[in-house]
Amino acid sequence: MSNFVLEFKNERELYMAYMPFLKQGGLFIKTAEQFELGDKISLEVTLPGQLESVNLETSVCWITPHGAQNGTEPGVGVAFLNDEHNVRNQIESNLGRMLNSKEATYTM
Repeated sequence: MSNFVLEFKNERELYMAYMPFLKQGGLFIKTAEQFELGDKISLEVTLPGQLESVNLETSVCWITPHGAQNGTEPGVGVAFLNDEHNVRNQIESNLGRMLNSKEATYTM
């Protein structure tokens, strides 16, 4: 299983990576590493303004290959498998009104 650390310094970075269309929530990880759909990734996440990180087990559900059209960063979107720390709720309260923005993200 791969391990990644994501530290979000501000809400804009978080907005760009958050995947609200996933029922359980998810995040986009910028990476050149190759993954397959369903691969498991252990994720250590620090949200803006927080000192403590939380660990999440995730599964790859989105792949943006290197050289994708419209210049999108390569990487993978991961769906949260366990969210005992309520990371999805913390992200959504962090983002607030930004969730309704029409601004493009890394995935949509």
